Amino acid sequence: MKLSSKIFTVLMFVFLFAPIVIMLIFSFNESRSLSVFSGFSFKWYVELFNDGDTLASVKNTLILAVCASVIATGMGTAAAVGIDKLRSRYIRAALDVTTNIPMVNPDIITGISMMFMFVFVSQLFGFANSLSFGTLLIAHITFCLPYVILQVLPKLQQMDPALPEAAMDLGCTPWRAFWKAELPELMPGITTGLIMSFTLSLDDFVISYFTTGNGFQTLPIRIYNMTKKTVTPKMYALATITFFVILALLLLSNLADSEDGRRVRAARRARRAVRRTKRAARRAAKRAEKAKTPLTSRTKRILYACGGAAAFAAVVIIAVALYDGDALVLNVYNWGEYISDGSEGSMDVIEEFEDWYEAEYGQKVKVNYTTFASNEDMYAKLASGAVSYDVIIPSDYMIARMIEEDMLLPLNFENIPNYEYIGEDFRSLYYDPDNLYSVPYTYGIVGIIYDANVVDEEDTGSWDLMWNEKYAGQILQFNNSRDAFGTAIYRLGLDVNSTDTAVWDAALTELLSQRSLVKSYVMDEIYNMMESGEAAIAAYYAGDYFTMADAQADTVDLQFYYPERTNYFVDAMCIPSCCQNQELAEIFINYMLSQEAAIANAEYIWYASPNSLVYENEDYIDEMGQEAMEILYPEMESFSALYNQYAYRNLSDEMLDYINTLWETLKIG
Repeated sequence: MKLSSKIFTVLMFVFLFAPIVIMLIFSFNESRSLSVFSGFSFKWYVELFNDGDTLASVKNTLILAVCASVIATGMGTAAAVGIDKLRSRYIRAALDVTTNIPMVNPDIITGISMMFMFVFVSQLFGFANSLSFGTLLIAHITFCLPYVILQVLPKLQQMDPALPEAAMDLGCTPWRAFWKAELPELMPGITTGLIMSFTLSLDDFVISYFTTGNGFQTLPIRIYNMTKKTVTPKMYALATITFFVILALLLLSNLADSEDGRRVRAARRARRAVRRTKRAARRAAKRAEKAKTPLTSRTKRILYACGGAAAFAAVVIIAVALYDGDALVLNVYNWGEYISDGSEGSMDVIEEFEDWYEAEYGQKVKVNYTTFASNEDMYAKLASGAVSYDVIIPSDYMIARMIEEDMLLPLNFENIPNYEYIGEDFRSLYYDPDNLYSVPYTYGIVGIIYDANVVDEEDTGSWDLMWNEKYAGQILQFNNSRDAFGTAIYRLGLDVNSTDTAVWDAALTELLSQRSLVKSYVMDEIYNMMESGEAAIAAYYAGDYFTMADAQADTVDLQFYYPERTNYFVDAMCIPSCCQNQELAEIFINYMLSQEAAIANAEYIWYASPNSLVYENEDYIDEMGQEAMEILYPEMESFSALYNQYAYRNLSDEMLDYINTLWETLKIG
């Protein structure tokens, strides 16, 4: 082999496995940082096995992958045998094209089309929820089927067609001939199809995202929904375990499939096949002599089908018997990483609510807690009518839109007595002026994070730092149009909710002048880049600054300040119009406002709370520390006045389209 070929091979393997090696190393990192290694520890493996939500999503993923791959393999094998038996060339060609469609069709088209189909069927028959585990399973079987068919068909075409005929000549029925003579020859293709189906189902995100219902979240969806904040090293630990399990299986498979082993097994299979065929022929002859009404192959197929149906019915009956029908169900839809979940010694709010409700009301309740990554994702899911949720936690501008479109129910505050602890400054805000539809959950302010070891103190204090040429190549800008344009508009002192296109054109000019200074346009990537010192300046949300500061490298000194004009936002708890149990939803909201739950959530997510039981609690103040309290709860003459002036409002579709056009000009032009 030439030296250049060797170098290319080495580079190829480095390219393939360097990310895995980095993942493995940082799964043993002492700190939360995903870029700075601060010491060896098994901390994140312990956290992983204490994280009930993540383990539940792993269990869901495995259950789905096993069910989808087994069913798809059975159906695909039967379909391949049927296609192989066809004699019409045109019908076979048509079936080949049909089989290839799910593979070549973009996943997003497949996912959306299947979601619309499930919604149509559910509305046709009057079902409350269009999406469930069943729809997700059907979707996975659908995209796995073609891979099984394409693995089994070549084995059928390679097989000697005289083999099943010889078996039947020796007395086997068509079914026994298939089972004893054909199936062993097809087994390599069937096994490959099974493994491919399992892998595809395990890894799928796009189709799952559009076809899954509430209460069932797969691991890829859970990881995606973590992007509101950084993906924790627990996921590195999980990925490392998965990698080594797969590696072990591959090694065992390769050892088992050595050349000598294959020859020995092939010889043994041949001898066993001959013996089985002879025994089958003798038994068939005896049965034919003794039986008065011998079963036909069609009758046997019917019996096998009935047996399979009976087994399936038994499984369903057992599942129904194990299901706790007495438990109430509450479906909660929240941002990823936006509630105290019991990790790192925190309180598991969902579990505590379930225990509290049973003790208080004498009845079990099951909370199906699902997460989303953006307001737009949440809105699209609800607007489609595909799912039903009881409690949602959107942001202010989305609440205003949903109220306008009659997507929220008015609250009965008699079931939410803890609402009295919401500060007056957080009531009657623009998105819900009459305080009818929402209860504030958290609030925040956008500021500027900077590395004090790089940035001079005299350069801080305003938005100008983001445009300072002294720090070219060290500035991070938002990777979404509204926030990025917001930084420019606040700097210009203009109205961030203006419908005048000239305002947005002026903001584009500002961003174009900044573009040469920007290192990268980012969202959750900001964590690693700021923690490691790869970048020195970024605009981001106040609560997330503390997550970065907690994991920063020794060479980095992250600091934070608010410019004079900036974005204020509120996330609030609401009840959508598709709610199935409003009273239970209101009881849950009231529990979230209780001192224990509200403090646990505020400490875990590092966002400011509008609840006086939190920000006036001495233990909470001591736990957070003076710096955090000064940043999260800055002294303001009136939060509501500043909020109503600077918060983002829901703009018209035409205005949003215009802004997105300008954004494309910035990013592409």
